Amino acid sequence: MTQISFRRARETDLPSIVAMLADDELGRQREDTSHPLAECYRSAFNALDADPNQFLAVVTEDAVVVGTLQLTFIPGLSRKGAWRGQIEAVRIAGHRRGSGLGRQMFQWAIAQCRERGCNLVQLTTDRDRLDAHRFYEQLGFTAGHIGYKLAL
Repeated sequence: MTQISFRRARETDLPSIVAMLADDELGRQREDTSHPLAECYRSAFNALDADPNQFLAVVTEDAVVVGTLQLTFIPGLSRKGAWRGQIEAVRIAGHRRGSGLGRQMFQWAIAQCRERGCNLVQLTTDRDRLDAHRFYEQLGFTAGHIGYKLAL
């Protein structure tokens, strides 16, 4: 029986994380999986790792990284000073997709948000990721807002 565990990402996990980020049509256009890994990934990792409101997580199966997500804990004044948990950059290794691992990852992430006192969990997803939309709706998320981004 395989053992699934969740932990904070380590710098040595970066090649596996970047490979998962690049492992789809949209990701291939945005990520750089060349070796050695581009320094921008190490810089971003160091910034995330130093910020107490960031948690870059990996999911391991028998010590092999098979999933990743980023949790951001956001303080705010609205909703009576509510904290929000933002879930981003969710990826699962290709051979584990459709196995229920994504559901486990979200259950874990939502539990982390509860432990941090968040009143709301939110996420964004690309408009073209229709399978992901259905998955998030099955988990109870609603598409109640419209999001905009400005590339700089």
